[in-house]
This record gives sequence, C-alpha cells and structure tokens, in this order.
Amino acid sequence: MSTKIDQRLRVTLRQLEVFAATAREGSTRAAAGRVARSQSAASAALADLEAALGTQLFDRIGRRLVLNEDGRALLAKSVSLVEQAAELQAMFFSEHRAPLRIAASFTTGEYLLPALVLKWKQDMPDARARLIIGNTTDVIAAVVGFDADIGFIEGRQTHPDLTVRQWLTDEMLLVAAPTHALAGRQVGVRELADAAWVLREEGSGTREATEHWLLKRLGALNVELELGSSHAIKRVLASGVGIGCMSRYAVSDALQDGSLVELKARLPREFRQLSIVFHRERRPGLAMQGFLDYCLKMAGRH
Repeated sequence: MSTKIDQRLRVTLRQLEVFAATAREGSTRAAAGRVARSQSAASAALADLEAALGTQLFDRIGRRLVLNEDGRALLAKSVSLVEQAAELQAMFFSEHRAPLRIAASFTTGEYLLPALVLKWKQDMPDARARLIIGNTTDVIAAVVGFDADIGFIEGRQTHPDLTVRQWLTDEMLLVAAPTHALAGRQVGVRELADAAWVLREEGSGTREATEHWLLKRLGALNVELELGSSHAIKRVLASGVGIGCMSRYAVSDALQDGSLVELKARLPREFRQLSIVFHRERRPGLAMQGFLDYCLKMAGRH
C-alpha cells in the first residue's frame, strides 16, 4: 500500500513575517509593532509556525527570544520570501513598496553614495531608498542581522554570512593644515612617528587601513584625538592640530579649497578596496539587484 505525502502548506507568509520580526527585535511585543499586529496575534502566529514545523525556533532566555539552530536556518529564507511577497504586492499597490535599506561606512556614505542614490532615483523615479551611515563594523552587523539590504564597507573586514563584491579603489593620504610644521616639505619616517595624530575611531574602515599602512613602518602612533566623523577630523586638522590619515575621497574637497594639504612622506602609496556586501543566503530583490547593478556599472565607468 502506497503512502501519500501530505503536501498541504502549513506555513503562511504572516507567520514568517512575525518570525523574522521577532528574530530582529528579540520579543513578540516589539515584533508586533514592526508588523502592525497586536502582541497576542504575533505570539499566536509564532506558536502556530513552531507547531507547523514541529520544532522550537527560539531559546527563551528570560523575557528575550534568541534564535536557536533551527531558527537561524530558517531566517534567511523567511526574509527572502516575505520580501518577494512585498514585491508582488508592490506591482499593484505602489504605496506599499518598501524602501531599499542601504547601510554604508562613513567615507562611502558621506562622499560617494548621496550623489549615486540621487542619480539612481532620477533614472528610476519609483525607487525608494533609506541610507544609514555608520562605521564598517556597524554596516556588517546590519547586513548580517537583516537590518539592511545591502552594505558598503571599507577595508578587509567581513563575515562568513556575507557575499563581498569589490567596488572601487581608494587611496589613503597623509594630510595636515598648510600651516603645520610638516607641510610643504619631504617628511621623514621619524618625524611621522613623533607627530601627534588625529584619527578615526577603532572599528572604522579608515582606522583599519591607517594601521595596516603605518604601524609596521612607524610603530605605535601618538594618537592625540579619535573622532567618529571625517568632517570633524578635517575641521580639527585645518585648525593646525595634528596630522591625519584619510581617504582621498573624503579629503578631495579640503585639498581643493586649500584648508588641508597632502604631506610628502617617504612611504609607499597605500590603496584600499571599497566593497559591496549582502547576505549570502538571501535572494536579491528587484530594487536591491537593480541598485547593485547600477553601482557596479558606475564603478566600471569610474
């Protein structure tokens, strides 16, 4: 006697939506707010999903729900399915189209992406985007945790859950105010080692690139100030305090207006890779794939 396999769908998109929101927020209370449902409805949807799959998806630690092994295996596909359903809905109701969530490191987010996103919007008027700027560590965490659809990072940092696509090449420069004692002449390694530095914070791609270039040649740097913004560093350096190591993209305006100058040092030139990252288990949606292709095309022209 043959046995028929029950192929009825026991899992709904609503259950997967609640599950993904709970994974992000850590509780059904917070997830309910994200998916516009009551807490009791969100809790019931999650319970129904676990019953349908025959397994628990979270470990209950106090009041917080933490993904277990089965939950982690389900998360990427759940996010992808919910987003595909949202795309289908947007074909008929454009007001429901979710914005593309872009996370970018400071150099890329402040100096490259604004003009690029604007041009993309001009070419695709119906596209929507939300740009979040943080350091490279924050960007990686956002993409890994599905809080961003696509990320732009600097340097060598990565994560096993990410696919990395090389994008642009950036040059690191030593800069200071034109009135600084080291400006306008050839600077020796010893002078650089003794100088006071104004640098980006730990965890940023710029700081990683700076240390990769300089530590093995100068030893430990005398870091007088650490700042979390390239704009702030440029203002401090322009006042005559310290020297800095920054992206050419970040300082091109200051070099052009003369508030900063490039130091002439006896060091080899240093380049780093700017990259695009996205979750390796996630199928790119139409907006994400379109923007990714647009960025890669721009890089080819660049």
